[in-house]
Amino acid sequence: MFFVQMSGFPGSGKSTLAREIAKRTGAIIIDHDIVKSALLNTIIEDAIDVKIAGKISYNIDWALIDFYLSQGHSVILDSPCLYDEMIEKGLKLSIKYNVKYKYVECYFDDFKEINLRLKTRERMVSQIEEIKSEIAFKHTIHNAKKPSNYKCITVNTGQPLEYYFQEVVDYINY
Repeated sequence: MFFVQMSGFPGSGKSTLAREIAKRTGAIIIDHDIVKSALLNTIIEDAIDVKIAGKISYNIDWALIDFYLSQGHSVILDSPCLYDEMIEKGLKLSIKYNVKYKYVECYFDDFKEINLRLKTRERMVSQIEEIKSEIAFKHTIHNAKKPSNYKCITVNTGQPLEYYFQEVVDYINY
């Protein structure tokens, strides 16, 4: 069993990679955007702040991860992983259920291509449509949160999936 924590800027390819890992391994994906979008779609407009919806949806994500790990399933968290708290929670649950902890960063630093991906994808209500600031984009991708005492993998998701997928599977199985 394993717990894979995905990381990367929106549009970097996390969901594409997570779906392929799940298809090949049978792992369950907890997709933060699905949970947050469902929450945002069910609330009365302006009744809840988007940041509060984000916090609530992360609580739901972690409850689902805990449940599925407790049932003996491998789990993938598909989320940007922008906060140290997320790594701490992922590590704690991995220890609690004695599963392999894996951290996969999807890295792609092409501002124009990321924006193109964001603008042309089928977007959920919780997902950004475009990046307004290249400076903020560069800051975010260069300050990714990573676990300090665990081997992580960073893949260049500017390449086609078949170029790096086997490397990710080998890392998860190691």
